[in-house]
Amino acid sequence: MTAPDSPAAPGPAGRTPVDRQVRGARAAVSLLFLTNGALYANLVPRYPEIKAALELGNAEYGLAIAAFPAGALVAGMAAGPVIRRFRSARVAAFGTVLTALGMLAAALGPTWAALAGALLLAGAFDAIVDVAQNAHGLRVQRLYKRSVLNSFHALWSVGAVTGGLMGAAATGLGVSPGLHLAVAAVLLSAVALTAYRWTLPGPDRVEPLEDARAGAGDAGAGRAVSGAAWTKYAVLAALAVISIAGIMVEDAGSTWGAVYLSDHLGATASLAAFGYIALVGAQFVGRIAGDGLTDRFGQRAVARAGGAIAALGLGTALLFPSVPGTIAGFAAAGFGVATLIPSAMHAADELRGLKPGTGLALVSWLMRVGFLCSPPVVGAIADATSLRTGLMVVPLAGLAVVLLAGALADRSGRAPGGPRAAQAPEGASPENPTTSGAESSAR
Repeated sequence: MTAPDSPAAPGPAGRTPVDRQVRGARAAVSLLFLTNGALYANLVPRYPEIKAALELGNAEYGLAIAAFPAGALVAGMAAGPVIRRFRSARVAAFGTVLTALGMLAAALGPTWAALAGALLLAGAFDAIVDVAQNAHGLRVQRLYKRSVLNSFHALWSVGAVTGGLMGAAATGLGVSPGLHLAVAAVLLSAVALTAYRWTLPGPDRVEPLEDARAGAGDAGAGRAVSGAAWTKYAVLAALAVISIAGIMVEDAGSTWGAVYLSDHLGATASLAAFGYIALVGAQFVGRIAGDGLTDRFGQRAVARAGGAIAALGLGTALLFPSVPGTIAGFAAAGFGVATLIPSAMHAADELRGLKPGTGLALVSWLMRVGFLCSPPVVGAIADATSLRTGLMVVPLAGLAVVLLAGALADRSGRAPGGPRAAQAPEGASPENPTTSGAESSAR
């Protein structure tokens, strides 16, 4: 049997055979991503009930929901030390249990402060789990000698759809949020702890970014060639806006989709959950197709088309409101933004004139800031006008992507602020080249 972290001999067809233990670890990481997606998605369909039970206004509700990304923003930088101390597999599995308990506490919270506090803790645990499962997924990818990380992210979307369906079913059956989230917590925690048994043993191998890019040709040398400072930072700002646009669209579906469909369009609680389900389901399809589309047309063209689809899809649904049209609009938005965050992070990582990992770290952190600000901003607009008007941030985000997509790589692999994209080395990923780089989101 091949040792867990040693390369295997090439097979007869030229592809490195994969050890059984490594295949088991890939299945384990897949389950960890799936449970991570399903946890929060179970809570989303219950938001309208929680909002009504606590008698929250739109602004209060938006501030409470913003506690989740606030916790993630604060705790995200602690993920590295925690993983080094306890190992990525252990942090991902047992952190899932803590995240599940935070979600359950949010469902049971009797006051606004209890809801916000529970979501703050759940967001903190979720951010650390997010980094840990990506770190372990990169260990698995190094042993596969080819990219498998995208499949993990697609399974996060599968988990989100599954969790949304679980929440919709529980709502339709009249199951209380507390009982529903308790069952979900036990079930998903059991899956994560079972997956932990199949993860790779031993300590995590954390290489410096420069070592992980060894053999990447002249791409590293290209970093030393700084363009005009205003160009560098203008490109970085554009990439940050693109990633924030992607996260704002996701947040619009998760935070406000069910509320808009139920309170403003009269959908039943179980049917209202399908706004978010449609968004993450279409996002999964977009992620599966995204690699091939990007290879063929380039990041820039795919992002522009995606931004246009998101803007036209939900924009049309908001102008001509109906339950089926709105669900279809959320689906169009999810499909349109599927590739935005990975593309923006990859382009930021290739930006010239910055230290390795700096661009990726900045875009990742700014994306979390956008996630934090989005719920209260939409809530404030909704209180001042209407939620229908507040959701116009989605078409506006899509238009922003259309205008700023020039910051991404074209079909030839060239971007305004960086060298031509090089072939990723073994163990690297466009989304997160090393476990020591920026701690990017699993979404």
